Amino acid sequence: MAKKEVISMIDTFSEFKELKNIDRTTMISVLEDSFRNVIAKMFGTDENYDVIINPDKGDLEIWRNRTVVEDSELEDPNLEVTFSEARKIDPDAEIGEEVTDQVFFEDFGRRAILNLRQTLASKILELQKDSLYNKYKEKIGEIASGEVYQIWKKEILLLDDEKEELLLPKTEQIPSDFFRKGEQVRAVVARVENKNNNPKIILSRTSPVFLERLFELEVPEINDGLITIKNIARIPGERAKVAVESYDDRIDPVGACVGMKGSRIHGIVRELRNENIDVINYTSNMSLYIQRALSPAKISSIRLTEEDKRAEVFLRPEEVSLAIGKGGLNIRLASMLTGYTIDVYRDIDDVDEEDIYLDEFRDEIDEWVIEQLKKVGCVTAKNVLATSREKLIQEADLEEDTVDEVLSILRAEFEDNE
Repeated sequence: MAKKEVISMIDTFSEFKELKNIDRTTMISVLEDSFRNVIAKMFGTDENYDVIINPDKGDLEIWRNRTVVEDSELEDPNLEVTFSEARKIDPDAEIGEEVTDQVFFEDFGRRAILNLRQTLASKILELQKDSLYNKYKEKIGEIASGEVYQIWKKEILLLDDEKEELLLPKTEQIPSDFFRKGEQVRAVVARVENKNNNPKIILSRTSPVFLERLFELEVPEINDGLITIKNIARIPGERAKVAVESYDDRIDPVGACVGMKGSRIHGIVRELRNENIDVINYTSNMSLYIQRALSPAKISSIRLTEEDKRAEVFLRPEEVSLAIGKGGLNIRLASMLTGYTIDVYRDIDDVDEEDIYLDEFRDEIDEWVIEQLKKVGCVTAKNVLATSREKLIQEADLEEDTVDEVLSILRAEFEDNE
């Protein structure tokens, strides 16, 4: 019975090897180490043993090497053998020589068998973890897919094709993501953790890299290297801006990415839960790049400050809201894409002489409030008074009392002048 158990374990390991793609050398090494580990625990050393394994046939041979000593001088029966016993093994054996005999692991007893099983299981688990870690360590930045197996409050557990566990945290999900058990999910491998030899594969659907990989799948010219994605700015589930450049003058990079009637980009938009995606032509001309990044707004003029990476952008009054975008999304993404802090101002070339710059009111209005108003294009007093109270509260992100106080100060200024 014990012999069958040993052979069964070798067979099991062979099956494991097929499932986990463990190479033959590693497999034999792990088996040998496991047997040697048990032998060393039983006899104090395994140095005088030769373990020969043939996993293809499922058989095992263990040979013990011992030094021949006088019958009366035997001290360690594991390392030494008496002359009379040695002659039974090898009729030509002499004192001081070494003789080798075959031993059978099953003769070591059931405790040794159980010890072997535990050692082997531990090493198999360790190999499995190492294999998983190394496999996904090489896949960081690549798209992986898995089937939803378990849904928790803070994360989702996915199983890949080999039933390996992948984690999609709530923080890495698009806000409008909703998955059911059994559903296939695509995401990019964001990172691989290995604390206490316990690998965790963390996926992300919010990473800009996920969007980049989706473009590579949908646009052959990107995959072939004819078009390069220079930068991506993304607010997951809301909107994204992608700057692309072509190395072939005959290829329109924006048109290629969008596809005929939006055929290529529609698949990406659906995958990202209807996230709006703006594709723009990259240029090293920073003024033009910022102008394109603020699309669909049309800029009247722009002034750059290279030292602190700031851009003052002037637009006609009707273009200001387009530049800022709903909830300030457009200007935030443009800043993320270009790396510049963008301040939007109304073009005041035609402002009447009676108007007053907001900076003139710093004694009465807090500087941070003035800066918030400037961010929504209100540079002068009349700019503010011409903007609805609700819009100032929402877009400038100011409290109602603060807006009312500002409006009161500015109105009083013009009433006094009159």
